[in-house]
Amino acid sequence: MNKQLILEKRPIGMPDAATWKLLTNPIPEPGDGQVLIENYYISLDPAMRGWLNDSKSYIPPVQLGEVMRAGSIGKVIKSNNHPKYKVGDVLTGWGGVQQYSLTNGENYYPVDTNLAPMPTYIGTLGMPGMTAYFGILEVGKIKAGDIVLVSGAAGAVGSVVGQIAKIKGCRVVGIAGGPEKCKYLIEELGFDGAIDYKNEEVSKALKTHCQKGIDVYFDNVGGEILDAALARLRMHARVVICGAISQYNNTTAIKGPSNYLSLLVNRATMQGMVVMDYAKDYRTAAQNMGGWMMQGKLKSREDIYEGIENFYETFQRLFTGEKNGKLVLKVKED
Repeated sequence: MNKQLILEKRPIGMPDAATWKLLTNPIPEPGDGQVLIENYYISLDPAMRGWLNDSKSYIPPVQLGEVMRAGSIGKVIKSNNHPKYKVGDVLTGWGGVQQYSLTNGENYYPVDTNLAPMPTYIGTLGMPGMTAYFGILEVGKIKAGDIVLVSGAAGAVGSVVGQIAKIKGCRVVGIAGGPEKCKYLIEELGFDGAIDYKNEEVSKALKTHCQKGIDVYFDNVGGEILDAALARLRMHARVVICGAISQYNNTTAIKGPSNYLSLLVNRATMQGMVVMDYAKDYRTAAQNMGGWMMQGKLKSREDIYEGIENFYETFQRLFTGEKNGKLVLKVKED
């Protein structure tokens, strides 16, 4: 049988357990040109909250009654005349929060688990890593000597952003919640500085850590931290809008940046980025990041929880901060 998490209702504010319903249905059979994948791991990402809203965005919302959208990785267990994939192949794609999924292979990619374990391919070598890579290099346009500030710096995207910036010769300051995460940024990932937003006043701390200002701000959180960063921009700074997790569960109007005129004064730019725009170049990015990992320059951390029945409790960790690195849910039953 196939356990599937279905969207039951649209939440207002923070989703509750009744937002989804766990169903058990027969495992489907692949049609002609399809493969059946047994999913091993599911990716949990802040963007999933936005997909629950019935509003226009960069991707259509998950419809009521549909399997909850999610990145996944698993193994082909049946193939019905598929031209590319055979039984035993490991594929990553959009399998959703379920134990088995059917696909014709569109938007799925084969991976080599001899080079890295499965969870890494939905983390540093998956969508979060691609987001970091293209966000900081293509949108942020970093160059050696830049002062780079990253919010959500201990998360799946932010941690990779900071490491890539260090590889490229930048000075990197991360913002994270709690002393343990800040210690992780400096001692394990090699950041030059860390700000604990839970125990420090961010605006004041930025004056210490970014005395000369900020060349690139990679924003994952929005809200007051975005405002604080805007106030410290240098001439021709670049602000990358990747996410705004502080605003996702608002029941009132989204809090926008009141310091936006800093963009004008400093001739700076603020640009949003969506990783899907760079899909044609994923392979190149994965090769580069894989090389950095082999050289020990890029570290990956996954925080893995087990059981599709525990999806909601695990999902909450995205917003409470009770996680370390990339949040992953193991859905394959041993």
